[in-house]
Amino acid sequence: MDGVMTVYLAATAATPAVGEAGIMDLILDADIIVQAVLLILVGMSVGCWVIIFSKAAAIRKATDASAEFLDAFWASRRLDQVYNQSDRYKGSPIAEVFKAGYVELHKLTDGGEGAKREMDLGLSDNLARSLRRASTVELTNLERLIPFLATTGSTAPFIGLFGTVWGILRAFQKIGESGQATLEVVGPDIAHALIATAVGLAAAIPAVMAYNFFNSRIRILSNEMENFSSDFMNIVKRHFRTR
Repeated sequence: MDGVMTVYLAATAATPAVGEAGIMDLILDADIIVQAVLLILVGMSVGCWVIIFSKAAAIRKATDASAEFLDAFWASRRLDQVYNQSDRYKGSPIAEVFKAGYVELHKLTDGGEGAKREMDLGLSDNLARSLRRASTVELTNLERLIPFLATTGSTAPFIGLFGTVWGILRAFQKIGESGQATLEVVGPDIAHALIATAVGLAAAIPAVMAYNFFNSRIRILSNEMENFSSDFMNIVKRHFRTR
């Protein structure tokens, strides 16, 4: 009885672990094409997760800082005071739009009464262009690297499908060479094909979800910048009309 138990324990200890170790063995035994496909997909997935974490932090900071800036802006009665305190709101795209507009406004009003006549003649378009240009710059910064998520979401399943098709072709090739369709013959290549499919989906699904989420948040910030620009222009026009 003790001898049987000893043999059983030795066999159990010698049995390879099922799960991650088994999958890693399959990947290491895979064809070079399948390994290349998996390497590309893993690289895309890692890149996506780096972008997801960094962009989530940046958009959250932009949202919070913009909300704080808007509270300070509407609570203040002097634009110069807001401008002097605007550096407190790092990461706020609305604060950057305001600073660009204030600098342009200062240039326009530097001429005193002459500036008032210029504003009346329609040269306030310079201010509108400055606000629009700053909004475009901030929007571009917010959208940086986001297209990579869309690229991964749209291409990763097809890259994985290529690995799947290649694995199945290898399985059929082995069937033709051996004349047998046993699990021992086709099993490894079918497993490689399924792994490629799974990795492709694992890379694509989070990328698509993050892309849609970030786009919705960026769209909100873009609308807030547009609304702030309109309000800023209205404040400036009312000021010059009352002078």
